Amino acid sequence: MKQLIDKLYETGDLAPAEYRELIDGRNPELAEYLFEKARDVRIRHYGYDVYIRGLIEFTNYCRNDCYYCGIRRSNREAERYRLTKEQILECCSTGYDLGFRTFVLQGGEDGYFTDDRMVDIISSIKSEYPDCAITLSIGEKSHESYKAFFDAGAERYLLRHETADPEHYRKLHPQELSLKNRKKCLQDLKKIGFQVGCGFMVGSPYQTTDCLVEDLLFIKEFSPHMVGIGPFIPHHATQFAEKPAGTLELTLFLLGIIRLMLPTVLLPATTALGTIHPRGRELGILAGANVVMPNLSPRSVRKKYMLYDNKICTGDEAAECRYCLERRLESIGCRVAVSRGDHKSFQ
Repeated sequence: MKQLIDKLYETGDLAPAEYRELIDGRNPELAEYLFEKARDVRIRHYGYDVYIRGLIEFTNYCRNDCYYCGIRRSNREAERYRLTKEQILECCSTGYDLGFRTFVLQGGEDGYFTDDRMVDIISSIKSEYPDCAITLSIGEKSHESYKAFFDAGAERYLLRHETADPEHYRKLHPQELSLKNRKKCLQDLKKIGFQVGCGFMVGSPYQTTDCLVEDLLFIKEFSPHMVGIGPFIPHHATQFAEKPAGTLELTLFLLGIIRLMLPTVLLPATTALGTIHPRGRELGILAGANVVMPNLSPRSVRKKYMLYDNKICTGDEAAECRYCLERRLESIGCRVAVSRGDHKSFQ
């Protein structure tokens, strides 16, 4: 099995049957060998720097009804909120003083935030913080909308594809959503010139090894600048409330594989990883990740942006999150980079 990891390390690619064999045959010894290779690749391209992104969860309204998501349209328990432009800019001001040079505006697909409103927010942030990058994570939009956001100054866009297997996609989403449109959005974003991120949940309901192989093949072919993966964690107010969560072990193994597949990719150790294990984010970095995304949202709304249950850091001040992460990263020999942290191809 180590020869498959060596092949992936040397070529960045495996055949579908080889990915399947590697995933199904994994064990602790093999995982450690993979992580050593993944760290070697990460250090070669990015050194010991870990990029921090300031996450601003600015709306938890969503028109969609994805079966796994805590802010889905039909969740009547959700206490809805929207941040004003002034509140968003205040989050940026706090973040800038703490050394953040990327702001991630994340929210549900909320019709209140029209293109004009988003363009106004994006251009206001750019004019106040011209040395910062803006990442958007606000779902499926038209080509025209994406172009308007790009022209206003947004440089990056995160749009998890969730699963590259059409049958699996159907089991996680209502009829009005389609994998075909999701992929079209990703292609549009890339053509426009964004640094683009896709990704998927590990251990989502009905996921098989074949689904994971499809995800890896899609990611390799699409060649995104960022890949966001994290364990599925159930939310009590969804139809998947009783489904088991994804595991730390498999998530870390897939992080290692993705680092070898795409050596220069920007790869977050997600909040979800930190939620299922107290050292989840550190272990993610040790498995090949090089990005963390502390929360800059006002404390008053953090518990309301609950995509899954038991999310960590909902009560911390932004500064607490920032310095806590810095200490955690230093404990594993890494350092917080005060920079935009662009993908190599955009530097």
